[in-house]
Amino acid sequence: MLSSDAIRAAVRDGMPQLVEDLRALVEIPSIAFPGFDRGPVLETAELTASLLRAAGCDVRMLELPEGPPAVFGEIPAPPGAPTVLLYAHYDIQPIGDPQAWRSEPYELTERDGRLYGRGTADNKSGICMHLAAIRAFDGKPPVGIKVIIEGEEETGKSDLEEYVVAHPDLFAADMVVVADMGNWRVGEPTLVTSLRGVTDCEIEVRTLAAPVHSGKYGGPVPDALMALMRALVSLTDDDANVTIDGLETIPWSGYEPAEEDIRVESGMLDGVEYVGEGSLGEKLWAKPSVNVIGIDAPPIDGSRNAIVHEARARVSLRLSPTQDPAEALELLVKHLEHAVPWGAQVSVTPGAIGPGFWSEDSGPEHDLAHDALAIAYGKRSVAMGSGGSIPLVSAFAQALPSAEIVLWGAEDGACAIHAPNESVDRGELERASLAEALLLARLGA
Repeated sequence: MLSSDAIRAAVRDGMPQLVEDLRALVEIPSIAFPGFDRGPVLETAELTASLLRAAGCDVRMLELPEGPPAVFGEIPAPPGAPTVLLYAHYDIQPIGDPQAWRSEPYELTERDGRLYGRGTADNKSGICMHLAAIRAFDGKPPVGIKVIIEGEEETGKSDLEEYVVAHPDLFAADMVVVADMGNWRVGEPTLVTSLRGVTDCEIEVRTLAAPVHSGKYGGPVPDALMALMRALVSLTDDDANVTIDGLETIPWSGYEPAEEDIRVESGMLDGVEYVGEGSLGEKLWAKPSVNVIGIDAPPIDGSRNAIVHEARARVSLRLSPTQDPAEALELLVKHLEHAVPWGAQVSVTPGAIGPGFWSEDSGPEHDLAHDALAIAYGKRSVAMGSGGSIPLVSAFAQALPSAEIVLWGAEDGACAIHAPNESVDRGELERASLAEALLLARLGA
């Protein structure tokens, strides 16, 4: 078995090439959402396949009914060795407002030790982590390797979920490593042990056939936007605790973030207070939260003195890791339908669902992962939850019930994933890659 020092040297020596691989991946705008060009998505799948093939994997594309293909790579296990399934995704979020970026979003730019560009962290860094770990052994790792890189994780609906459940033998492994997470702060090694689930819906409220003059009819004639707002406000109490009956909360006993850290990372403005009951860890990772993420109503520009006849909103609901998302969606829809006042007509359209994930921070593989992090970072690691969702994780848990699932990655609180100026810390990418290579070595031993 290679020594820890030899693995560290191999990962360090491979960093220049790894950064160039990340650069090539970032240059392709692989946005899988409807309405975007499918060409770059397929181009990124081909590049990912090429990189895995060059690293020593036997690679093929898994064609899915509607979504882009998933890239599947494999290196057979040495006799008697376990097999590890490595996961990441190659699709990305749209860039949003181009003017908000300090550098070109599809060009890898280094500033102060961070690598900027859309997808640098979420989740093309995960692809690079897997490449680095395999390359550390010159393509001949001490364990069997299966790599699955999907192309529609960001869309919230993955055809790969059903594919995994339907083909458990293809993905059979003793351990699953998901490199789509990260540390609570740069240099602070972290294992993620839970994911919140997610669901959403659209609500439309109508009170009139068409807008009417607010001076002539205002008073007795109800405003659709006001009716919608009252329904939305009813989703929480005065302290922003979710009021939807039937939702779950689980106890949280893992890492507790500092209030000032979350305030800085989230960009909370001076004087803005935290809301909700419970500790920060509980509120971030164990309790439900609800947000209005979009409203269709007359804009201020061009508005007139007329009663609004119809208005729409999109509501996003994050769930306790153990909550059934289908049940939660029913509860959300029922709440909104009954919350609209004044007899206004209401229509609620259910959205997608994504199950959460929860695991004990224990077991032989988790212990080895903590050990690998401690060696790579030079300090003990902590267990943390995540408010984000990775729907495929629940599919892995269903298809591979005996496999431990480890969630980690090169991300940190300053990555600005899904936002302008996304970045990954170069040193963090190296340390996270080293941890994964060390984990493979210890599993092979």
